[in-house]
Amino acid sequence: MNKHNAEIVISAASSKQYPETDMPEIALAGRSNVGKSSFINTLLNRKNLARTSGKPGKTQLLNFYNIDDTIHFVDVPGYGYAKVSKSERAKWGKMIEEYLTTRSNLRAVVSLVDMRHEPSVDDVQMYEFLKYYGIPVILVATKADKIPRGKWNKHESMIKKALQFDSTDDFIIFSSVDKTGYDQAWQAIENHID
Repeated sequence: MNKHNAEIVISAASSKQYPETDMPEIALAGRSNVGKSSFINTLLNRKNLARTSGKPGKTQLLNFYNIDDTIHFVDVPGYGYAKVSKSERAKWGKMIEEYLTTRSNLRAVVSLVDMRHEPSVDDVQMYEFLKYYGIPVILVATKADKIPRGKWNKHESMIKKALQFDSTDDFIIFSSVDKTGYDQAWQAIENHID
């Protein structure tokens, strides 16, 4: 698979707009400012394929990225962003839920959490939701470069405890700055699409 060969195919608001293919899909979910776009750009060795913005809550649709006609990454709107109206958040919630619970192409969800902080209520809810529906989870703790290496274990334990982490799921420490976790993230994704 040529990971550089990636393009955005469609931004979908509902199942009527999902691409009609058998391609396996990996969804990416996380809080608005967790570094989802940076994660996508790092994995694909691209600067601005997924737009990173100083304004959290920019992704408002399901963005489907075609990677070398082999796999779709599906970027779902970031959750937990306060400046979005309740009705708008509810609409996103429905759209995300519809996708996660009905899409047969979905193989796993990369659930991103900020390694520096204890998972938020929204992070916990997302993880519980995925476990409830039996959707495989690849948990990625972002922004590892902002924590001294000697404290990684402590932060990992804090995250796992807060989520009541299932040890059968992947846990990856990641940094888009120095590419920590790059190979592990791809390995986990490839394990789910093979």
